[in-house]
Amino acid sequence: YFDKLGEEATLRKRKLSTSLAGDPNVHVRPHAFARLLSNVVGNAFRYAKTVEINANHGRGTLLVTIDDDGPGIPPEKREHVFKPFVRLDEARNLDASGTGLGLAIARDIARSHGGDIMLDKSPLGGLRAVIKVPA
Repeated sequence: YFDKLGEEATLRKRKLSTSLAGDPNVHVRPHAFARLLSNVVGNAFRYAKTVEINANHGRGTLLVTIDDDGPGIPPEKREHVFKPFVRLDEARNLDASGTGLGLAIARDIARSHGGDIMLDKSPLGGLRAVIKVPA
């Protein structure tokens, strides 16, 4: 799946780095999980120039961290963006495309796998999305 994201990064002229630690065989619903990653990484590509994806699979858990150097989301709005049709004004809404469903769908998929997705500040300066699911 990282190959597909690499192609998208090239098309969007974004810098992408990926890493995978642990067992590369992950037991998730592949189409749903690909949609989850596509929604989150697509947001990162939309708002940032540099995106880093780090996946760690071990001890029955898959932890995927997506960091970007975009404008980020203020802490008080991070939970709010998981609600359907929510789109922030300000810097992360410079692009008029999108419906505001991407993160809501991503969280639904993560939770349907028995996990969750959380947002935080990235060490790159933008947003960090952390996806944790049993796998």
